[in-house]
Amino acid sequence: MERLSVASSQADKAAKIDAMMEQASKALVSRDYFAAEKLASGALRRANQEQDYDRMARILLPLQEARRLKRQLAIDTDRVTIVDGEIPTGKALTSGCYLIAPPRVGVDGRMLREAADEKKTPVVVLVREPTSRDGLWPLVAVGPVTVRTKVPPPPPAKPAPAKKAKVAPKGAKSKTKAEPPAPAKNEAPAIPTPTAEWFVHAAELLGDEAIAQVPATLPAAARVAALLDRLEAHPNHEKLHQRLADACREAVLEPPRKRRPGMEEFLDADF
Repeated sequence: MERLSVASSQADKAAKIDAMMEQASKALVSRDYFAAEKLASGALRRANQEQDYDRMARILLPLQEARRLKRQLAIDTDRVTIVDGEIPTGKALTSGCYLIAPPRVGVDGRMLREAADEKKTPVVVLVREPTSRDGLWPLVAVGPVTVRTKVPPPPPAKPAPAKKAKVAPKGAKSKTKAEPPAPAKNEAPAIPTPTAEWFVHAAELLGDEAIAQVPATLPAAARVAALLDRLEAHPNHEKLHQRLADACREAVLEPPRKRRPGMEEFLDADF
């Protein structure tokens, strides 16, 4: 009798997950990408709690698609904003790409992304830390775990061509204008503004690092847990979704006794 009750409970939970995914699919068709992502990510969490790896693998494809379409809407604006002061809210929070720069930190990027999702505003958010000694920009993504990598900064903007001075006609008195003051020697150079293409490339490198952090030799279930944490920290990476789906499919075939050894040590590791 108890086994029937457990089986019934599992079936009910599976049915709720399937219902959420049916709603997510409808939202995706109707181009409500925010609703599709919210429903799919909620279904993914529920399936993970039940260790339903088969459903997790099937959920990840529509979740990846919803996020890809959101990201494309942000990139298509070709609008890039550097945030090193007050975090934009309300009407100031518009579609586009946002670079969170010092003194702001990783958690600010996560908060901005969540605020944009609440407002249904498509954004791509990256957080950079102070330039390292090798001249690279450290990028950081914060979630259940922290992911860091270094990327080349965008090239500085090309200076505008100098205007040619007008030559006064013969006999006319020349009117000399005072030259603008030269910049102070100790003045910090302006932060180069990234392009939308730079955002795409930098986000790809950050996601590649997230994947590289998870050893392929781990049991499949351990890789599922590790990749899921990294996907929550950095959701804008298609290959991260795909690697997680691969690990889920392997976990379906993995004997239960292989799911535990080595997991705790890895999941407690500080990256």
